[in-house]
Amino acid sequence: MNDMPPSRPSCGRAVLAALLVASLAACGMGREKEPPPPLGETFSAEDTYSRSFESLPPAACEATRRALLGQGYVISEATGDSLQAIKNFQPESDVHTQLLVRATCVPRPGNGSIVFVNAVQDRYDLKTTTKSASVGLSMLGSVSVPIGSSGANLVRVASNTVQNTDFYRRFFDRVAYYLPGAEGVLSPPPPPEPETPPDPLQLPMLSLPDAAPAADGSPAP
Repeated sequence: MNDMPPSRPSCGRAVLAALLVASLAACGMGREKEPPPPLGETFSAEDTYSRSFESLPPAACEATRRALLGQGYVISEATGDSLQAIKNFQPESDVHTQLLVRATCVPRPGNGSIVFVNAVQDRYDLKTTTKSASVGLSMLGSVSVPIGSSGANLVRVASNTVQNTDFYRRFFDRVAYYLPGAEGVLSPPPPPEPETPPDPLQLPMLSLPDAAPAADGSPAP
């Protein structure tokens, strides 16, 4: 009988299989699922918060200021290219809602301007506190008892960026109305919005009739 050399193919295949498994595991670890974006943030292509106009930034900001004043907002800050306005609501006796609108007007490449608008709705609740004082008793020592003095403060309990597209659409329609040359062409400005807090996500925040399309307003590029 001839002595045959030992066969090692099975050992080589086992080593190759082990290397392949390790390589696939490393690839799987390198492709871990990315964390989701912040709640409500998608950075979509929609121009909800901006609109382009043919007017220059100073005229666009002035039209923005008039649009806010026409809806009962109080202008808290204003410069040549930006402004800030506030409106308060009180839907319940112990609930206070504040809507803060910020607008910035920047030059548009070529000509005209782009108006960027952001609205934030803050909710405050009325919190009542009762003051107490320590009274010394000979048999019980020091005891804290209420003395009838109380106070109430508004405490912010929620803050939300308004994402209601209809709110911004109607707002930009009002801005377009107040641009130079637009008065008399577009429909007149609507009456002030109702004395109720707006819904930042679902319901239209300005319960107004639809305005005619803006003469020179278009979504920002």
